[in-house]
Amino acid sequence: MAGKTVTRADLAESVFRKVGLSRTESAELVETVIDEICNAIVRGETVKLSSFATFQVRSKNERIGRNPKTGEEVPISPRRVMTFKASNVLKQRILRAHIARRAKQKPVNPAA
Repeated sequence: MAGKTVTRADLAESVFRKVGLSRTESAELVETVIDEICNAIVRGETVKLSSFATFQVRSKNERIGRNPKTGEEVPISPRRVMTFKASNVLKQRILRAHIARRAKQKPVNPAA
């Protein structure tokens, strides 16, 4: 399932084609939006993009982890992590695309 990675340049190009701003203005717009999202997350605010996802910072307490190579227990320090929760609209789009992709594949014949 190797897919293309969408980059900032790809987003800027899409804005350029669909909105009609210059390439420079499109790149600046994409950077501004990403910066605003990042700044809000750093401030600890929840960022909700309707029909897409919610980004939220949450605190994790200290816990005991295990080194998988040696089995040694080590403390994992408390930290703050960002979580991404896809919206139901996005989840449904992904599911529909998955079902459509599977329908295009040849059916596997278990009797063969």
